[in-house]
Amino acid sequence: MKRQIRLAHLYPKMLNIYGDLGNVLTIKKRCEWRDIEITIDEINIGDPMSEHDMYFIGGGQDMQQIAVAKELQKNKAFLQNEQNLNAVFLAICGGYQLLGNYYQPHDGERLEGIGLLDVYTVAGSNRFIGNVTAEVDYLKKKTLVGFENHSGLTYLNGKTKPISHVIIGKGNNGKDKTEGARYKNVFGTYLHGSFLPKNPHFADYLIGLALQKKYGVEMELESLDDSLEYYAHASVVEKPY
Repeated sequence: MKRQIRLAHLYPKMLNIYGDLGNVLTIKKRCEWRDIEITIDEINIGDPMSEHDMYFIGGGQDMQQIAVAKELQKNKAFLQNEQNLNAVFLAICGGYQLLGNYYQPHDGERLEGIGLLDVYTVAGSNRFIGNVTAEVDYLKKKTLVGFENHSGLTYLNGKTKPISHVIIGKGNNGKDKTEGARYKNVFGTYLHGSFLPKNPHFADYLIGLALQKKYGVEMELESLDDSLEYYAHASVVEKPY
């Protein structure tokens, strides 16, 4: 039986800055190299939702983020049900904020999130821009790298835990050393760069979770030659902020 994954790319026409399409391309290629059939569906404003194994949502500018926030509210119940079915979500920057409870700008109305992550974000007075090295304790390779560029300060509550803890960089809020958030199979992060091309071990972690969601059993992924990917990873590890 050929393994299959369905991935939904949420609102790519609106949330498409910082080159984060590279995350979708990384999932696509790492599946294809293993002969895993992957279908990628773009879901834009007004499009109907349908069940997928994995969802990706990127970052955008304020006006686009407002429009997407309104659209997400229409699909809140569906996406919460997908979370409960163990679908995998990866959200970057603005998308990360919208999967939380809310984002409060300096001026203007609060943007309500859809609560897949028990986090909230408030506008900060400074912008965090620089390289990030973070450490994890649930992957074989213990570092994650990327580039942050955000002024929102995100705080975690309840059962939502950080993806990693920063060694270099500001992370969620510049105070508690946390970076990103995770609950069930939902992951949010401020790491651009793109995130997954420089962290193939995390990409494979997500693919493994998506396969487990679809087939109900844990599946071991075949090894790939990741020498170039880890060369890129090593070039950022502990790089000055």
